[in-house]
Amino acid sequence: MRLLGLLVATALELEQRMLDVPRQKWTLTPESFDKLLVAFGGDRDAGGEKYLEIRSNLMRFFEWRGCSFPEDHADETINRIAKRIDEGEEILNPSGYAMGVARLLLLEIIKSRQREQSALTEMGTSSEAYGAPEDGDQRLDCLQNCLQTLSTDNRELILEYYQGEKSEKIQNRKKLLDRLGIPVNTLRMRALRLREKLQTCVEECVSRA
Repeated sequence: MRLLGLLVATALELEQRMLDVPRQKWTLTPESFDKLLVAFGGDRDAGGEKYLEIRSNLMRFFEWRGCSFPEDHADETINRIAKRIDEGEEILNPSGYAMGVARLLLLEIIKSRQREQSALTEMGTSSEAYGAPEDGDQRLDCLQNCLQTLSTDNRELILEYYQGEKSEKIQNRKKLLDRLGIPVNTLRMRALRLREKLQTCVEECVSRA
């Protein structure tokens, strides 16, 4: 009963997380979660045990690689597996398959971190500008946390606005203008307000640390 309760609670939590992301079309449902358990263990009970084992291994995988919020990354990995199973993919080795998906997600995390580092430098909150060089990692961690306080649309806007060098940056901003359908001055003002908000958030975060 306790295991079943944990699984139900986890399923609801994962479903809510998926619903909180507007651009994510596929959402975890009780039915797709049942399919996941059966794929993991042949039946719901055995699958529940395997699910907890795989989730624990995934958390360690991301934690050992220095990722913040390893639980969230483990859950995202499982979400992606559940989606593929729901679409009809057959999984013969759940543990190995989960690690393969986790490695792909890790590459995405690394790329995202590089984008955020670029944004950190471009927004004038680099360690060279505001503090000692050894504060750089702390500021990047703070920026990552502050970015999560923005809406998905604003987070993507500020990262795309400051991403790239010279011609690449110009192209990125043109794409933003085309996608948003707003005047260039409006885009600049939005980016400026978001930049100021993030700078304030990062400075407050660093001072607390």
